[in-house]
Amino acid sequence: MANIKSQIKRNKQNQAARLRNRVYRGSARTFLRKAQSAIRTEDADKAQVEVLKAIRALDKAAAKGVIHKNNAARRKSRLMARYNGLDK
Repeated sequence: MANIKSQIKRNKQNQAARLRNRVYRGSARTFLRKAQSAIRTEDADKAQVEVLKAIRALDKAAAKGVIHKNNAARRKSRLMARYNGLDK
């Protein structure tokens, strides 16, 4: 446990930021999983909707600084490669 007042405050700030960031990171993961699941079922219409939701969530997480923008770009690229592999 920290004894220094500034470090106690910093720990509180870090905890608050961690809880805020979890929301964006978790929703990005959830939407990504749903999109991959929709792609596996080979339902093109549902997959398109889920892929767009996943891309939106990844962009939002990157904009908030929760994940790096290149990380988001890589995940979107891989997701789109899978989606484009579907027979539409």
